[in-house]
Amino acid sequence: MAEMTPMMRQYFKIKDKYKDSILMFRLGDFYEMFFDDAKTASRELELVLTGRDCGQEERAPMCGVPFHSADSYIARLIAKGYKVAICEQTEDPSQAKGLVERDVVRVLTPGTVIESSMLDESKNNFLCCLFCGEKDAAVCFADISTGEVHLTFAEEYGKGEKIIDELGKFMPSEIIYNSGASKAAGIAEFIRNKLGIAAEGQGDDLFSYDACAAEIIKHFGVNAPDDIGISAAREAVCALGATLLYLRESQKSSLSNIRDVNFYSDSQFMRLDVSSRRNLELTETMRSREKQGTLLWALDKTKTPMGKRLIRSWIEQPLISVARITRRHNAVGELLSQNVMLRELRDNMSDIRDMERLMARIVYGTANAKELKALEETVRLLPFIAEPLKNVSSELLKQISSGIDMLDDVGSVINAAIVDDPPFSVREGGMIRCGFNSELDSLREIVASGKGFIASIQTDEQEKTGIKKLKIGYNRVFGYYIEVPNSFSQLVPDEYIRKQTLVNCERYITQELKELEAKVLGAQDRITGLEYEIFNAVRSSVADELHRIQRTAHALAQLDALCSFAYAAGAYSYVCPEINAGDSIEIKEGRHPVVELMQEGAPFVPNDTVLDCTDNRCAIITGPNMAGKSTYMRQVALILLMAQAGSFVPASAAKLGVVDSIFTRVGASDDLASGQSTFMVEMSEVASILKNATSRSLIVFDEIGRGTSTFDGMSIARAVLEYAADKRKLGAKTLFATHYHELTELENETDGVKNYNVSVKKRGDDITFLRRIVRGGADGSYGIEVAKLAGVPASVVSRAKTILRGLESDTCRKTTYEVKVEGFTDEPQISFESNREKEIIKKLKAMDVNTLTPIEALSKLYEIVNESKNI
Repeated sequence: MAEMTPMMRQYFKIKDKYKDSILMFRLGDFYEMFFDDAKTASRELELVLTGRDCGQEERAPMCGVPFHSADSYIARLIAKGYKVAICEQTEDPSQAKGLVERDVVRVLTPGTVIESSMLDESKNNFLCCLFCGEKDAAVCFADISTGEVHLTFAEEYGKGEKIIDELGKFMPSEIIYNSGASKAAGIAEFIRNKLGIAAEGQGDDLFSYDACAAEIIKHFGVNAPDDIGISAAREAVCALGATLLYLRESQKSSLSNIRDVNFYSDSQFMRLDVSSRRNLELTETMRSREKQGTLLWALDKTKTPMGKRLIRSWIEQPLISVARITRRHNAVGELLSQNVMLRELRDNMSDIRDMERLMARIVYGTANAKELKALEETVRLLPFIAEPLKNVSSELLKQISSGIDMLDDVGSVINAAIVDDPPFSVREGGMIRCGFNSELDSLREIVASGKGFIASIQTDEQEKTGIKKLKIGYNRVFGYYIEVPNSFSQLVPDEYIRKQTLVNCERYITQELKELEAKVLGAQDRITGLEYEIFNAVRSSVADELHRIQRTAHALAQLDALCSFAYAAGAYSYVCPEINAGDSIEIKEGRHPVVELMQEGAPFVPNDTVLDCTDNRCAIITGPNMAGKSTYMRQVALILLMAQAGSFVPASAAKLGVVDSIFTRVGASDDLASGQSTFMVEMSEVASILKNATSRSLIVFDEIGRGTSTFDGMSIARAVLEYAADKRKLGAKTLFATHYHELTELENETDGVKNYNVSVKKRGDDITFLRRIVRGGADGSYGIEVAKLAGVPASVVSRAKTILRGLESDTCRKTTYEVKVEGFTDEPQISFESNREKEIIKKLKAMDVNTLTPIEALSKLYEIVNESKNI
């Protein structure tokens, strides 16, 4: 069997270490891929699959991409969930003795990229590391492109739900997890079916407590993991330590831009489960998954990439602390009251570049000269941003002002060293200013004078030989040469050495020309190398100021987000809510922040809201479809969320007690991936809400019980509402929309329940939705009128009215009847028996739910449901 070539032996030696990655192997000006990697890349990137001799009987499958345009190809592979290992030539080929040394310099994965071309500037790009122990768990989210690290702990009770909520909040690009997490109930299924992102179990060696603790100690320079303020629990140490180990292996360097860890707990932020985030359309719409039409779309008026990411984070993580919320409101209020300052700040921030991600590329040694100049341009704007903040009075704006470093020294170094319009490549020269380095200036003079001397040699040789068309040229193969047309061949001197024969001319060299060439080209090569050395030194000096630049970037992000809130408040007539630690919600003339913008000038009908934990715990809202029940309930939830995020709110006045969580249960669909029906999805969400809500929660229930029979649905809806209203069981503030008008009886039977309806104006068979929420139950469902508005054929509407009259008459409960309508065949109608219904109602009225345990209540519910099915 033939022996492999040395290069192929080198390839396989490296590939053996990165079996789970596509290895891009640098050969000259290309990254080549071989064997299975080549087949995969060829398919995914639509590249031509060729072959290469490798010393074996069969040629190695091969495809490649130019190194200078590799980023776009790598981005496509990353987007498809592949890992890509970049193998570079680690020595100068001209200096190599034999085979050029190569090694992997980076491993790129969806959660570890720092290239701007592969990232969305408006979103963080989180790697998630999940560690589940025997009882408890911890989850870590790290964005290496910004240096952010967030870590939280999940106790055994509710562990799975907590982790799923965190995954839904941070929406990582990649997840790594230990063997314990793969066995945790619900988590693996959620990752597989709902997130659709790259997820990979790692060997337990990565999660070794000793290795993880040692990595934390080494990275942060502390004596023990708890010295950086994180929980010393085994799970937290393993999640953070494994994150650092994984990122360091990916970057093949120290993680310089990761300096702090945000260890957070449930008590800091409002809880929003995955369903509630989706139903409230915070950052993407349910149907198209776009930003337009979301709360983020309404509030995001930011000017900087850092501000865009931060305002998204604020909306995703509303605060619970009254003091922290008030600090944001005070800052927004001051900015709103100072129109000139707000306009100046926004104008000056519009040209601020992404300092956080620029610094990531600088500290990891991948930034080019243009990116250094981008940082310098940002530094020039800082005085214009800092100046208006000198006399601010709010605590948060003062803190931001003190956090903005002018960074004059950083800007000066970059400006002194780098030309105004540098090339993209850092390996070909042309980056460093004249006058910055004396040796570089001297070499440039040699090259310049050498080229001038070559021009003088051409003139001298023309005069000496009499060959007027003699020219001196240059190419990479022969270097400098003298070109003589064939018609002058008899005049060529004997000392000319022939190097190349062409159709119309001959090319020669002379000893003098070769000596000059060596001097000029040697100087040019030295210039290229020296410029790269100088550039690296400048880049390293900027990297040394990482902490100052990160601090400034964070201050600008906060300022930008606050200015965005202030601008939206002014543009849309928002007011500052009064935030308190009480339990009441009072909203005067509240509006839906998104719907009012989508109506394109049409007036939005505002509504009041009063909820508390005493007389107004639960609001039952009835009324026809399309009347605005769902919009109103979401409106209340979004106003609370906006307020606790730090924004002003769409209302004429608002007094809001802080809520610890918002839960919503609105329209559902089948979950085919999990094999769950619409009704099962609905009941699962209801169960989760009743399990996790507290008396300080806001719950939105929209049409509970629609996915089953009428009596089943009504029974379940009533039982859920009674449980939510009962202070001894839950007693949460609840908005409950329903078409079961029978539930309005609860106002007279259960403390804290109030009836509301969406008012409708009726003229004959026509109705007009007034969009007003008023006290009392609805006087009808108006379903047939809505069907008429929707364009249902008139014959169908007529038939429906006839059937409705029959159902509403007493006789339909005792006998069958026939109705003739033009266009329909005669059909016998259903016979209803009232006695069984009355028996079930009697049982329900006699039942004291306050004395039942949850198991007993469930048993009774099943008993009643089964009886209802026989009616």
